[in-house]
Amino acid sequence: MTTVSAGPGAVAQRLRAGMTDGVLSFPLTAFRDDGTLDPDGFRAYVAERLAAAPGAVFPACGTGEFFSLDEDEYRQVVTITVEEAAGRVPVVAGTGYGWAQAVRFACIAEEAGADALLVLPHYLVAAPQDGLVAQLEQITARTPLPLIAYQRGQVAFTAGSLRRIAALPNVIGLKDGHSDLDRLQRLTLAAPEDFLFFNGASTAEIQARAYATVGVPAYSSAVHAFAPEIAGAFFTALRDGDHGTVDKLLREFYVPLVELRDRVPGYAVSLVKAAARLRGHRVGPVRAPLTDPSPADLAALTALLAAGLDLVGASL
Repeated sequence: MTTVSAGPGAVAQRLRAGMTDGVLSFPLTAFRDDGTLDPDGFRAYVAERLAAAPGAVFPACGTGEFFSLDEDEYRQVVTITVEEAAGRVPVVAGTGYGWAQAVRFACIAEEAGADALLVLPHYLVAAPQDGLVAQLEQITARTPLPLIAYQRGQVAFTAGSLRRIAALPNVIGLKDGHSDLDRLQRLTLAAPEDFLFFNGASTAEIQARAYATVGVPAYSSAVHAFAPEIAGAFFTALRDGDHGTVDKLLREFYVPLVELRDRVPGYAVSLVKAAARLRGHRVGPVRAPLTDPSPADLAALTALLAAGLDLVGASL
């Protein structure tokens, strides 16, 4: 599938509208028990995520195990998402590694009809600010798709670098995973007025109120990947200033979820996938180097998920 993408300004407007109306959805990639891609399972799963009214959908990103996909699998994942979205919400595909490989994925995403790209942190090495900017310069020079930079791990922009990447013709926003609100405030003040920012911390709801105080109310939600009822209730309560409901959901669901997540490296994805399986979604296991939850942790997740759903009047 090849479509003519809207210009960066139009895509940014659609994303801004979506980020106001709902959380950003990062769908899981479905694998069979033998580890091969399950396109039919993924299609059914994405259709259900879209039915839960996200502001936008981001396939083949961190939660979608981008790091474990080959190029053919990536093509299938992005194509299926574009087909299921059918223009209803923006589709922002992940890309990453060094700029040369990122461009290969970008070309595939463009051919599949994606609206934009989320540029995941580059592979392995630390780099100076000039290098971080050059990475985006190289990618944006080789794809017409709008780009959202993702600062996390070894990628952290200064205000000066933010001004430089915001001046590139295709760079429309920044996803932040550092949760350094001092730095983030400096970035929002340095950026053009129409530049997009959103909270990309793991289990972003935990810090959603804090991010909003520095002008970044939009966030991605891993919980939307398995319990859109909880994610939707939290989003609505936060938007409406219902701090009692926000506190209750944080105290009784989100904080215990984070405590469980922090037991084992990689659980930020593994627990999400396990929870989706508990809800009956055919998403399969995670791929190495991630591991699925232990029996004890799965039992704890099951109890927590049931309790969280009960808080919002839903059930397993």
